[in-house]
Amino acid sequence: MKKLLMLMFLSLASIGLYAQDTQAKIEFKTDVIDYGEIEQGSDGVRVFEFTNTGNAPLVISKVSSSCGCTIPKKPEEPVMPGKTGKIEVKYDTNRVGPIRKTIMVLSNASNPTVALKIKGKVVPSSGK
Repeated sequence: MKKLLMLMFLSLASIGLYAQDTQAKIEFKTDVIDYGEIEQGSDGVRVFEFTNTGNAPLVISKVSSSCGCTIPKKPEEPVMPGKTGKIEVKYDTNRVGPIRKTIMVLSNASNPTVALKIKGKVVPSSGK
């Protein structure tokens, strides 16, 4: 009886350890994109690339920016373990001046909240 109880306990413990180790992990190539100097009206789209380095599907539930001049776009489908994904960010380059914005990424990863940043400067157009 003791052996049976011990075997059941060890089985449950190993299942619990396995379940704790099964989670998504998100790793970005970079967490800052520098636009540098960009002309007014230029293409303001940039991409943050990431990899799911965990062993469970990664689901990005929400991506938001610190203001309405920056529009982020998240992947709609889960990113499987070992696969890469992209978060597209579009900045409104019709606004002349410095760029310093934060994009918040919420997911089911072991680090559920990640802050991404864009920076740079929009300069007046050279007369197009």
